[in-house]
Amino acid sequence: MLWDLYCRVIDNHGDVGVCWRLAAELAARGHTARLWIDDATALAWMAPRGAPGVSVHDWPRDPLEVEPGDVVIEAFGCKLPPAVVRRMAAARPAPVWINLEYLSAEAYVERSHRLPSPQPGGQRKWFYYPGFTARTGGLIRERDLAPRQQAFDAQGWLAGLGLQRRDGEQIVSLFCYEQPALDALLDELARRPTLLLATFGPAARQVRALLGPSLARGALRAVLLPALSQLDYDHLLWAGDLNFVRGEDSFVRAQWAGRPFVWQIYPQHDAAHQAKLDAFLDRVLAQATPALAGALRGSWRAWNDPALAWPGLPERAPWQALAEAWRSELAGQTDLVTQLAAFVAESR
Repeated sequence: MLWDLYCRVIDNHGDVGVCWRLAAELAARGHTARLWIDDATALAWMAPRGAPGVSVHDWPRDPLEVEPGDVVIEAFGCKLPPAVVRRMAAARPAPVWINLEYLSAEAYVERSHRLPSPQPGGQRKWFYYPGFTARTGGLIRERDLAPRQQAFDAQGWLAGLGLQRRDGEQIVSLFCYEQPALDALLDELARRPTLLLATFGPAARQVRALLGPSLARGALRAVLLPALSQLDYDHLLWAGDLNFVRGEDSFVRAQWAGRPFVWQIYPQHDAAHQAKLDAFLDRVLAQATPALAGALRGSWRAWNDPALAWPGLPERAPWQALAEAWRSELAGQTDLVTQLAAFVAESR
């Protein structure tokens, strides 16, 4: 089928990242995807080679001469251009119109998943929610993800960046928004041999400001990375012992990496993100020991609330076991692309 994905950029890594991964995986499974986007500049480094079966187009303007695809995805409630909606209303058969929502572990997701919404002109839009349970739309997971992870050569990948892990050194990746707790984290990491890999943008800028020209503190040494493609960002997560991630796309990829991670959720002015953070913690920590659950809640909340003092990181071994168990639980669920394709077939 032909899939049209519409995306407005709020956060390059989140909005574009999710939409590109979805488009690329649809194409990998034999579909054709058109990504309509108001700012495609991030794709120059995020997906420099593109993907067979995926084309990128500027946000449509009126009048629109292009016929809609079999499926139209309105990513994150971005609101389709009126010209597109008119074309969809005139199409026979009408395309399946899906509003792909933000990822959340909150209870309303299961209640709202796959609910219809009547639209002008007799059209119908479906609300589709990714999630962490069988009663949601699942997560984006490439069919070849597991074998690629198993075959991954961390040492070789690091060498390609001119890096090498020293004896006894832990590798920590950092991808964050503005982060008041970062200085305290650097103090903690500096107590043991650590190679900190700071991603391009706010993370690298803050690390440079806090560590100075030496990019070092105690037993910590830092490297400021160039902008990474999505594939290489996945490799960064697989190569690390501990990952700090932000937003939605890297949050999901950290879970597939099966490594301990700390999530900085996208901040909202009304503090709605705190409920979203707690809902995920409630789910992922359900099988954790009280000690680990308490320690993780403390570090995650402090990483997301500048009013809280940094409490330190949990013990690594049980945290690693929890990350692997959580990944196995998610892997037992049907992935987002498989569910979407089945839902579209059913709706048509």
